[in-house]
Amino acid sequence: MGMAMVPCVPSSPSKGSVNLLRLGGLNAVPQTQRVTVTDGFPNQRLTKLLVKVNMEKSVGALHVVLPSESTVNDLIKAAIGIYVREKRRPLLKETEPKFFQLHYSPFTLESLNPDEKLISLGSRNFFLYLKPCCCSEEENMASSSKSL
Repeated sequence: MGMAMVPCVPSSPSKGSVNLLRLGGLNAVPQTQRVTVTDGFPNQRLTKLLVKVNMEKSVGALHVVLPSESTVNDLIKAAIGIYVREKRRPLLKETEPKFFQLHYSPFTLESLNPDEKLISLGSRNFFLYLKPCCCSEEENMASSSKSL
């Protein structure tokens, strides 16, 4: 069946130990094994970031793991590399990072600064778009004038 629930009665801690609330009751932990906790998290240096990037007109997000010191430009390069390596659809017309811009959401017009650190952005979900280019505007104008 199931395990019997036994109430946990905390024993008095010995000198040099601290009571910590754990699932199931209080436990005495020696001072030497204590971890400093700030805002509910141990003081550990963040080394990697898991970021989700949605590509324009593509189904499903790319999951990218990067060092915490990476910039927006590094994320764009990594996301394009993964997209091409996985042979996702639709195929990209351009694979150079300079032709892309990263946004917080599909509804924001302002793109993120390529030199900004990812750790300082406050979000881990982004959208990657092909930059509107003057050549594509000229092609659109030429095709619309032909149809008239």
